[in-house]
Amino acid sequence: MSAREEILSRIRKAVGGAEDVEIPRGYRTERQVDDLVGLFAERVDDYRAIVHVVPSAEVPAVIDACVKDKRMVIPEGFGRDGGWDDLRTADGVLTNCAVAIAETGTIVLDHGPGQGTRAQTLVPDYHLCVVRADQIVPGVPEAVARLDPSRPLTWISGPSATSDIELNRVEGVHGPRTLEVVIST
Repeated sequence: MSAREEILSRIRKAVGGAEDVEIPRGYRTERQVDDLVGLFAERVDDYRAIVHVVPSAEVPAVIDACVKDKRMVIPEGFGRDGGWDDLRTADGVLTNCAVAIAETGTIVLDHGPGQGTRAQTLVPDYHLCVVRADQIVPGVPEAVARLDPSRPLTWISGPSATSDIELNRVEGVHGPRTLEVVIST
């Protein structure tokens, strides 16, 4: 008998004869938030991202200002020409998102049109993401309901950061060191 089988056997013996208990599954699936854009912007800012909340008509000008003098990867389907195609020398990436979560300040990419590949969003040191107000949902359950589980998902909560044993924060180890978010209202 393997160690695994022995442990499972002990568990079965210990709970043998116990009556079945129904476990309530009353998970929260919807939440009302008065200001989704404001909450999302606040939470993204808490993660040390740079946040711009602008009317949709101003988004192109804000993007131009953010990417001025940068070699940007612009994924197919973003709707903007002039992207850089060499990840080794790119300064950053410009993407859309699939959904954004107000409660957690998380951006989710499903790598559909305008969102690029995982490499395109993780290799450059700078990520500029455009989020439409109608893509922001209150919480994780609402986000999961909008996502296709068969697609590759990248969940981004701020710039890439980690801490060593002495709690010294190091940014840019596992992805872009700088995250800038343009919220289109």
